[in-house]
Amino acid sequence: MDDTLQTAKGWLTDFFDPKTKSEVENLIKNDPEDLNDRFYKNLEFGTGGMRGIMGVGTNRINKYTLGKSTQGLSNFLKKTYPGLQIKVVIAYDCRHNSDSLARTVAEVFSANGIKVFLFSAMRTTPELSFSVKYLNCHAGIVLTASHNPPEYNGYKVYWTDGGQIVPPQDGEIISEINRLSFEDINFKASESLIQLIDKEVDEAFIEASVSNGNFNADGKDQFKIVFTSLHGTSITAIPEVLRLAGYKNVNIIAAQAVPDGNFPTVKSPNPEEPEALSMAIKEAEAIGADMVVGTDPDSDRFGIAVRNLEGKLELLNGNQTMIMMTKFLLEQRKKKGLSGNEFIASTIVSTPMIGKLADAYGVECKIALTGFKWIAKMIKDFPNQYFVGGGEESFGYMVGDFVRDKDAVTSTLLACEIGAQAKAHGSSFYKDLIGCYVKYGFYKEKLISLTKKGISGAEEIKQMMVDFKQHPIKQLDGSPVIIVDDYNTSTSKNLISGETSSIDIPKSNVLIYTTNDGTRMAARPSGTEPKIKFYFSVNGLLEKAEDFQKVEAELDSKIDRILKELKLN
Repeated sequence: MDDTLQTAKGWLTDFFDPKTKSEVENLIKNDPEDLNDRFYKNLEFGTGGMRGIMGVGTNRINKYTLGKSTQGLSNFLKKTYPGLQIKVVIAYDCRHNSDSLARTVAEVFSANGIKVFLFSAMRTTPELSFSVKYLNCHAGIVLTASHNPPEYNGYKVYWTDGGQIVPPQDGEIISEINRLSFEDINFKASESLIQLIDKEVDEAFIEASVSNGNFNADGKDQFKIVFTSLHGTSITAIPEVLRLAGYKNVNIIAAQAVPDGNFPTVKSPNPEEPEALSMAIKEAEAIGADMVVGTDPDSDRFGIAVRNLEGKLELLNGNQTMIMMTKFLLEQRKKKGLSGNEFIASTIVSTPMIGKLADAYGVECKIALTGFKWIAKMIKDFPNQYFVGGGEESFGYMVGDFVRDKDAVTSTLLACEIGAQAKAHGSSFYKDLIGCYVKYGFYKEKLISLTKKGISGAEEIKQMMVDFKQHPIKQLDGSPVIIVDDYNTSTSKNLISGETSSIDIPKSNVLIYTTNDGTRMAARPSGTEPKIKFYFSVNGLLEKAEDFQKVEAELDSKIDRILKELKLN
């Protein structure tokens, strides 16, 4: 606590603005607990960059913490590209203070002699990723906290390929930042180096999205869509992309179309949550729509609801959507002739079914840590291979490589193409998904997230992971655990043979248990939220589509039994 107080008092010097100093003084006098939470540590880069609650303090998002990160990044860029005119592009979403924080970041870059392209208004994260390469920039920044609650904001850093930073750049940038004090930040903007951008880049991005996501599906005129941007940025791109691709029956939820950082009509602007799409689903049921699409605030995640076998709209999970989209892309590629150098990609906590799909088409499936920065790295690391598409369970997908992050804009178009084509041919998105289960095996997944806030929450999450390592799970629903993958030590232990092998993936605090019957459980603290996440995958044989509901009920019951065993339900 004494160290925290000393850190806080460091924010009372004349370098900090009067409002900030006043807030810190008030915290010191009246709220030591809140003061401690704000100053006990520095915000760190996680799987999605730097993300946290807005406010004063070293453990908060504010002009000083972002300024320090930007100063460190500026120093790193100048060391990496000596003698060059360095260029960066900055975008921001609909959140409170995103525009002013983006302006602050632009000013710090310019104060360091770096050319800045700053979007004149909010834009999607995939457009930012696209614009890094389109504008030949050395780096990119987007101000967003994705689907976090309204009090959050964040800062994601992209490199020259349009993908988020990965090792060794991330560690080197963090070291550069940690060498600085706040007083090292140069806030004296060089306005001549800041250029506002909008229409030209918008048009190029939208054209690229249509080019990559449009497969001239049949039945577009008869395919009815309900779309909600959940008060976020996708309203700037998705309606136009769908229009240009030929979809005329797109119904936008007006009450959620206005950008608003309070997200007033939802508990959480996260399309993974059924509640977030409830307004859109209600409208879709009323007008008989075929598909509902909703996106998160910065438009990298998307969720879809489609008609199930009873004709009711059902929200699909990210694994289901990923399987359908990957299969469609592989089928289109197969029509042109597979060359043998194609690959698809997913993550260690996503459905194992993606590997079965790859085997069926004779393409490679590369598996990475959670986060699309690792998929983007694959594309960069294997330039002689053709990237078809890839996704992860957390409602993200990437179509081709023109965007190097999860992209709800192009993915929305692709999902509509799949749905329209299926309907025109007498099937449906849902029925075709069942067809995949018959062909490749029926895999069913479930995610359980436990939120643990504050200092005590972080300690609790840490202890839970320690407990799993010290007291490993022996079995799940009666099936003995045969493999334990510990990504923190990069080891995979086969409990049957006793052999231990190395995992050729960067270290991460993830444990995965696999049982004799293929059941899998992964435990992982979130890199961007105060949560610990548990991912479950079970599987069974679906011999014919008519048995779908029976086998699904069996798999659901199996998951429920496992949750009860682990006391997670």
